[in-house]
Amino acid sequence: MKKSWRSLLPSLKDYRELRTSWRGDLLAGITVGIVALPLALAFGVSSGVGAEAGLITAIVAGIVAGVFGGSNVQVSGPTGAMVVVLAPIVVSHGVEAVAIVTLLAGVIVVIAGVLRLGRTVSYIPWPVIEGFTVGIGIIIFLQQVPSALGTEGTEHSTNAVLAAAAFITAAQWPAALLPLAVVAAVIAIMLLLSRISGRLPASFIAIAIVTIIAQALSLPLVTIGELPASLPSPTVPSFDFDLTTLIGPAFAVAALAAIESLLSARVAAGMSDTGPYNADRELVGQGLASVASSFFGGMPATGAIARTAVNVRSGGRTRLSAVVHALALLTVVYLAAQVVAVIPLAALSGVLMATAARMVSPTLIKTMLRTGKSEAAVFVITGVITVSFDLIIAVGIGIAVAAFFALRSLSKASGVHREELPGSPEPGDERIALFRIDGSLFFGAAERLIDRINEHEGLEVAIVRLSQLHLIDATGAHTLTELITALEKRHVTVIIKGIRPEHLDVLKRLGVISSLRHPNHLFAELEPAIEHGRSHIRRSMPASDAAQG
Repeated sequence: MKKSWRSLLPSLKDYRELRTSWRGDLLAGITVGIVALPLALAFGVSSGVGAEAGLITAIVAGIVAGVFGGSNVQVSGPTGAMVVVLAPIVVSHGVEAVAIVTLLAGVIVVIAGVLRLGRTVSYIPWPVIEGFTVGIGIIIFLQQVPSALGTEGTEHSTNAVLAAAAFITAAQWPAALLPLAVVAAVIAIMLLLSRISGRLPASFIAIAIVTIIAQALSLPLVTIGELPASLPSPTVPSFDFDLTTLIGPAFAVAALAAIESLLSARVAAGMSDTGPYNADRELVGQGLASVASSFFGGMPATGAIARTAVNVRSGGRTRLSAVVHALALLTVVYLAAQVVAVIPLAALSGVLMATAARMVSPTLIKTMLRTGKSEAAVFVITGVITVSFDLIIAVGIGIAVAAFFALRSLSKASGVHREELPGSPEPGDERIALFRIDGSLFFGAAERLIDRINEHEGLEVAIVRLSQLHLIDATGAHTLTELITALEKRHVTVIIKGIRPEHLDVLKRLGVISSLRHPNHLFAELEPAIEHGRSHIRRSMPASDAAQG
């Protein structure tokens, strides 16, 4: 038990490569910090809690998750997916509610880790993951419309599509052309730099260039505004809210934090050779990161796939790189807060629009639509619901639709086949039916398969082969019991052959065995079962027919 608890806590093993990797970790941490700065600011602004909250989250959560998380190379902080969930919460409950939601969500994620729920993310189908990823990308893009048009501050809907339409309608032309030009310039610079070298911090350089030009020309653009010159003192979030109204949003945030963090950690484990990740510890670490973030006025944190990938590609090997990334951002707070304050919001919108565009990959969409009808349907449904309604609802419905198609495929793969009796035919064999049930006998297929057997008339003996049955659930066992009972009432003797050991318990508990006319109607081999069935026929045949046989 002690060993089990220790697996959720930091240990010296986390830094066993530090002697040889510390230089690479330092360089990777600084590189990720440069990449994370504009993203942290942009996600904070886009969510409605402010650039300061985004930066604080990247610093505090980056350190806590880096130390306590379950991955050696994961980098955590504010993410676009969290913005999608958080923005409607800010609109509905106000900025002050974010700290409480962050705290509650963090506690929920920690509890999930302690309860060993980390591996449940593996049950989310790939089309669902890609569907809500594309949906998130579309929402992030739409959320940037206000800053891109210079209409920040207008009341808007919690639905990204309706909000974007309202902002476009409210835009002041031709004044909106200036922030749009800034957005276009940022995206163009990022595209150019990415073609020159994938290692360049394109978003950082693009924002720096546009900010310098804007300041030099005194362009009338809305900027980030004043930032604190130091990290605020930790305080307990105010509980002056009706917590019952925040429990739902907290669970939504917690679910997203868990899903995104575990997916990111899984991707990181595949990209690096620094060892597997501990899913349960990752939840504990991310939960503690959000709890700590709430005390400093931050927002919920998750593992960030893009920043984690930069960390791995830059040579990060241990948790030191994640800590250094947070310390680099902390340095910006203490030494460059005034410089960051003059960054135009439109420039941050350009960065997020480019980021969102990368999430909506045309190649991926084509692949998903060509994979298969069921996969394409799951992908499209998840994406549409993500954009139209809610991310967590989309994941739930996506999983349900995927499960429906999976069960339908499983049901189609199941079947009942009437086989010829082996060996030389004997008189009365036409009154014996040998049925083989293949595949699965579960709630999605049981009724259909049993109806196939009931269709046969003029039988006196039915031999049911279960040796090819791979799966049977309670519904299947119950339906099989009803079949045996119905056949016996029609004076058809039922013989069961080849029950697999793993199915015996459920068949006993659901009455399949006890519904047989006699215990000796249960056989392990086919030949004795057929001979027993023929003996029933011989006993029921007239003496003259039996003598001819």
